[in-house]
Amino acid sequence: MLKKTLLCYFFFIAVQLSFSQETYNERAVLDKIDSTNLKALHYFGNNQIMESIDAINEAIKLSDSIEDNYGNAMANFTYGKIYRQMQEFEDAERCFNKMLQASLEIDDNYLIANSYLNLGEVSIQNNKKDSALPYLNYALKFAEERDVFDHNNTDKKLNVLFNIRMQLSNLHIENNNSNEALINLLRAEDILDKSSYDAYNEGLISYMYGQYFHNKESYFKANEKYEEAIGFLLDGPSTSEARNVNLMSKVYEHHAETMAKLGQNEEAYALILNHNYYREKIINEERVKQENFARSKFYNAEFTREAELANKERILQEQMTLKMQKINLFITLGIFLLLISMVTIYKNYLSKRRLNSILAKRNKQLEYAKDQAEKSSQLKTNFISNVTHELRTPLYGVVGLTSLLLKSNDLSERDSKFLKSLKFSGDYLLNLINDILQIGKMESDNVDLQIATVNLKDLVGNIIDSFEYRIQENNNEIHLEIDEKLPQFVKCDNVRLSQVLINLIGNSIKFTKNGKIWLRIEVIESNGSNMEVRFVVKDNGPGIPKKMHKKIFENFSQLSEKNNIDYQGTGLGLSIAKNLVNLFGSKIELKSAVGKGAEFSFKLNLEVDQAKQESLLNSQEKGKTVQIHDKYKILVAEDNKINQIVTQNVLEKGNFECVIVENGLEALNMIKEDPSYDLILMDLNMPVMNGVDATKEIRKIDESIPIIALTAADIEEVKTDFSIIGFTDIITKPFDNFEFYQKIIACIQASKKSENYPLKLVKVS
Repeated sequence: MLKKTLLCYFFFIAVQLSFSQETYNERAVLDKIDSTNLKALHYFGNNQIMESIDAINEAIKLSDSIEDNYGNAMANFTYGKIYRQMQEFEDAERCFNKMLQASLEIDDNYLIANSYLNLGEVSIQNNKKDSALPYLNYALKFAEERDVFDHNNTDKKLNVLFNIRMQLSNLHIENNNSNEALINLLRAEDILDKSSYDAYNEGLISYMYGQYFHNKESYFKANEKYEEAIGFLLDGPSTSEARNVNLMSKVYEHHAETMAKLGQNEEAYALILNHNYYREKIINEERVKQENFARSKFYNAEFTREAELANKERILQEQMTLKMQKINLFITLGIFLLLISMVTIYKNYLSKRRLNSILAKRNKQLEYAKDQAEKSSQLKTNFISNVTHELRTPLYGVVGLTSLLLKSNDLSERDSKFLKSLKFSGDYLLNLINDILQIGKMESDNVDLQIATVNLKDLVGNIIDSFEYRIQENNNEIHLEIDEKLPQFVKCDNVRLSQVLINLIGNSIKFTKNGKIWLRIEVIESNGSNMEVRFVVKDNGPGIPKKMHKKIFENFSQLSEKNNIDYQGTGLGLSIAKNLVNLFGSKIELKSAVGKGAEFSFKLNLEVDQAKQESLLNSQEKGKTVQIHDKYKILVAEDNKINQIVTQNVLEKGNFECVIVENGLEALNMIKEDPSYDLILMDLNMPVMNGVDATKEIRKIDESIPIIALTAADIEEVKTDFSIIGFTDIITKPFDNFEFYQKIIACIQASKKSENYPLKLVKVS
């Protein structure tokens, strides 16, 4: 136990001795640095420049060895003074900046203030007066701090402040800032009053006052101050000092100038002689200094070169060491990362195997779900197609028979009203079926524009006529306004355009009671072959709140639950209209507010059909005349009895001769027996032989006879292959009578030569 205690005691004593030795060694180095810096200043004061540089370099080396910022700052201070006297101002500035950095590290206000002061003085000597003022202001800031002591702990605040104020005064006098110069002189004088007597400083401030009054052209006062300065300097104990000699030379020189200004030339001459005397002393001293500077420059350059070489070798060695350390670090990190990567890869491999197994099972499940979804989608499509076909077939009979009955002249007003209601219900149901189909097609991106020549004026006329009953029901008025510049024939998809206008007009009629609806077609711009047309549907109904402007274009959207009760509709119309207008490359714009009605508008770029426009310039309005032959003979293949009656009556009203058969096989046999038919209307879905098979068989006998497909299914579903099968055109049931006539006539005339079949106009009721 005692042995252990003694060992601990001896170890403690050894540590203490070691620490004390280190402290002693460091103190010795600090003392060496201080003494070396004092030597450097002493050598500099005696113009022993080379000796001073040797001492400075030694002090810097010692300071760097123990990171003594104070010693470094003092060494660079002396170096800067040497460079200043050598007029190497850039090197002087570099040294004073090093002094400043070292002073800031130890937060020594005395050294910081002196650094900025010397930087300001160098800037003045180097004619950089703009940068001198900030340096002097910084020096003033640090000199005014509480702790401004030198290394002997002597208060140097007043001394530093006086020097800074004098430099500021001198700078402001040179810049003709008289007020600032006077303020600094007064402050300097106040500092001098608080300090112990110094003949040089007294002479200096008197000289600066002389300069101030000289600039103010107060030459008598300036002379008084110059004489005061000479008196102080001559009474001083060290008149031979370089700074005294230099100041005496300046005082005599400027005193002579003021005397000359006052016309006292003899006195001025005497003062000039004194100035020359002191100037000669300065020149002699300067010559000796310059010789020393020349030798020191060479010596300093050689020392700098050797130092740079040594520094380069040291830096290169450090770089090599650092490089090797980095390489070793990278190798270690690389090995570590490689091990981690190998572990991670192995874990990922195991995880991927498990994941692949799970994904294989999931893929089978997804494939099964996909097949089921496709079957469900196909089932839905087939169901909608079959249902719409089954709905359209009886609707054809309802709408057709109703239209025929409405044209009878012996109907009572009551019966006519009932029939109009029946026709409205049929039209409404047909539009509803079309809307549902349209939404389905849009969701599956199965909608394309079918561009064809359209009589735009007749198209909108037909649309307006189709709303006759609904307009009367709501006691509304509808006004059609068509721009006179609008041509009769343009190229567009008339089916899609009709759907847009029908939905927009229907929406306005539905929400407007006892009001007015306008349909306007305006030509915005035209270049002959193309034009931009604006369609506007406007009403003076209740209007639409601003917050609902976007919502009403969504599927199945209504304004409110109350509206769902008050108004009919599925909420599909505006959504369909918006999507179809987008298909045209345009968009619907809405202007509406509550109580101010609503205005829907969109713009379309349409191509003018110039050939059609010129050839049919004299065509008549819709419903009054059509172009027909004497009496075309038409074969109708239709299995539905009601549809047979409707189709037969419609054809006879249009002055056509009509023969009815009930299936495709009968139609084929009729063509074999009598090939004189001008056209065949072929229903697609019939017993015994359907329309498609019958058409293929007829085309083997006669390739030229027009065959128009009659279908209650959607045109989009059958039009892809209709030309391959042999159909000339397609008509969807129920159809518009006028379009029905026009399509029949166009197909017949296209199959015959126009010169062999002259046309005549026949009135159609």
